[in-house]
Amino acid sequence: MEDTVMRILISGASIAGPALAYWLGRYGFQATIVEVAPSLRTGGNAVDFRGQLHMGVLEKMGVLPALRAVQTGGNAMRFVDGDGRKLMEWPAGLAGGDLEVQRGALSRILCAAADGTEYLFGDRIAALSEDAGGVDVRFASGVERRFDLVIGADGVHSGVRRLVFGPEEQFVKHLGYYVAGWDVANEWGVGKDSLLHNLPGRMLSVGGNQHDPSRAGAFAVFRSPLLRYDRHDRGAMHEILRSRFAGMGWLAPSLLDGLDGASDFYFDQICRVDNPGWSRGRVALVGDAACGATIGGQGNGTALVSAYVLAGELAAAGGDHRVAFAAYEKRIGKFARGTQKGGDTTGMFLAPKTDRGIRVRNYMNNQKWFLDLTFKIAADRSSSFELPDYAGVGVSR
Repeated sequence: MEDTVMRILISGASIAGPALAYWLGRYGFQATIVEVAPSLRTGGNAVDFRGQLHMGVLEKMGVLPALRAVQTGGNAMRFVDGDGRKLMEWPAGLAGGDLEVQRGALSRILCAAADGTEYLFGDRIAALSEDAGGVDVRFASGVERRFDLVIGADGVHSGVRRLVFGPEEQFVKHLGYYVAGWDVANEWGVGKDSLLHNLPGRMLSVGGNQHDPSRAGAFAVFRSPLLRYDRHDRGAMHEILRSRFAGMGWLAPSLLDGLDGASDFYFDQICRVDNPGWSRGRVALVGDAACGATIGGQGNGTALVSAYVLAGELAAAGGDHRVAFAAYEKRIGKFARGTQKGGDTTGMFLAPKTDRGIRVRNYMNNQKWFLDLTFKIAADRSSSFELPDYAGVGVSR
């Protein structure tokens, strides 16, 4: 690497972005993160990490003590009928992995670990222009700056991917379901374990907030072909949910009534990102932008591992992006694409399309041998990669 410090712009401050910034800083690069939100997001759904691979990266980053201090402890998933009687249950250890934390807490801890990183909140990349020496970036704010490399860590709907690789429709595959989450008043006194209720093609759930017993989290999944709506129009998404869950009974009316007062809201399709290549010139993708799955694809752990590998390969190549980007995808690509496929069946598991499908799911998941097999498959999927050792490369600090 040349004496001049390489400046690398990362789009996205959720998980892959700050994790990458942490490792880039360790290797002597200067990272800048641009994030469209005005500040770090709080709340969000619980995310989990499984096996020595995920836990090993967190340990290398030195963030495990902070994460354990805010872990949720994992929540059991208890499927119930309309009268609240248990039909089937996934125990906390299976549902929550080895470590489960709220997404907002995870982002905050990762960003704090990436000290020395420059953060640009409330802005986004509007245009990119590359030449032989770097990338000229124009932000939506009108500010123009030049960087050596640009990394898209901005999720399944990546703006960087759209600018450099092409329209989202070329890379994002709809998997037949939508998912939503929002916070509500805990008027039922539910504990941290989640209660889930099904009708064919629909699932609603509620689980208590362990840090604030007066609040709870609602979660919804429904089967649907691809919908056309404005992703920035919260009211339109509320109406979709009210329409899809009308007449469901159980706690549905109260949970839907809580939409308007929710401080935290999420709505998206369950999808998979199929990007045949993760880099073009001086721009690369990492995390969900490269090979995401909305839910069930171990995307958070894979994002951490991928960020570790991308930074390590850049350091090992002395900052030569042509060598590093190719090595990064060759090393991690097969593993990352394998883990994301776990999300292909998540919608079908949570909201089977028929009554018979619901009964079969409940019966099978009430069998210990089946739960043990499910846990083993998840564990094997998350541990089928040997973490490279990049000790001694770059300008470690």
